[in-house]
Amino acid sequence: MTFSEEIRQAAQQYWDSSFSHPFVTGIGDGTLPLAKFRHYVLQDAYYLKHFAKIQARAASKAQDFATIAELAEHATSTYAAELSLHQSFFEPLGISSETLAEFEPAPTAYAYVSHMHHASEGTLGETIAAILPCYWLYYEVGQQLQGCTPDSPIYAQWIATYSSEWFERVVFEQVDRLNDLAERASAEERERMKQHFVKSCYYELMFWQMGWTEETFEKQYMQTMEIPSSK
Repeated sequence: MTFSEEIRQAAQQYWDSSFSHPFVTGIGDGTLPLAKFRHYVLQDAYYLKHFAKIQARAASKAQDFATIAELAEHATSTYAAELSLHQSFFEPLGISSETLAEFEPAPTAYAYVSHMHHASEGTLGETIAAILPCYWLYYEVGQQLQGCTPDSPIYAQWIATYSSEWFERVVFEQVDRLNDLAERASAEERERMKQHFVKSCYYELMFWQMGWTEETFEKQYMQTMEIPSSK
């Protein structure tokens, strides 16, 4: 079993739950309300800004020119492609410059970004482990939905992007890189890599839920206040 297979198995409950989440299945059959997808797109645009920074930080941790160049390309081309996808959604979803100026990240988006920044303070292997679920899980979701034909052109475009051959290439480039780094890592570092990966898989699942509930700090607070006191 490769290291990537081992850590994926450790995160299996979160991984599998993503495929049956109503946000994901709603994209596939076109029933996801656009208001929920709009909320998700705004949060994901925030996430991707930080994702690109962490990709760039990963490049700075590499020791050979080839890896530096490849990771720097990820920080530009991957981010540019996904941001272009989002920007093509802005107008039909009614996302204006004023909307972006007033944007506030939801608790889950904020927590996920904070987790990745924390992981990226470690080694290159730890950094790649933390960002890999964003690549790998989205690719598998794209593969699952590839045969779907939602009426919404927005959802069809989203599926086409994450099931594309281009995306497949960058995903497995990172999977192979993580396996190579794990072979040269200590047992302690491998454990940290595993924990970062599992936590990111958890946050990927929670990201769908965040979009589904249109989560905000205010909604989270109100739900917390509804919990009966134990006293």
